[in-house]
Amino acid sequence: MVRHIVMWTLKEEAEGAAAADNAAVMKEKLEALNGRIEGLTRLEVSFDIVAAEPECHVVLCSEHADVEALNFYQAHPEHQACVSFVKKVAATRKVLDYVV
Repeated sequence: MVRHIVMWTLKEEAEGAAAADNAAVMKEKLEALNGRIEGLTRLEVSFDIVAAEPECHVVLCSEHADVEALNFYQAHPEHQACVSFVKKVAATRKVLDYVV
């Protein structure tokens, strides 16, 4: 299994909305991918961050059957539609993938 963790800081305003509103949209869009992409076994998103170093506004944690499943998820059109929105509202992105 491969765990995929992504942390974003958001622009204060983007797409006509405040960062908090965009964080909620990100959560909704990304969590809608659950059960829709083969090899994606779990995906959760939170913007209720207790502590982070470096600072982040939104965190995603997903699990994939293997590296090939992670690659399939990343290239999947439904995921790419989410990426399109996220790129518009995110200021920075940090990512970590590791085998469990």
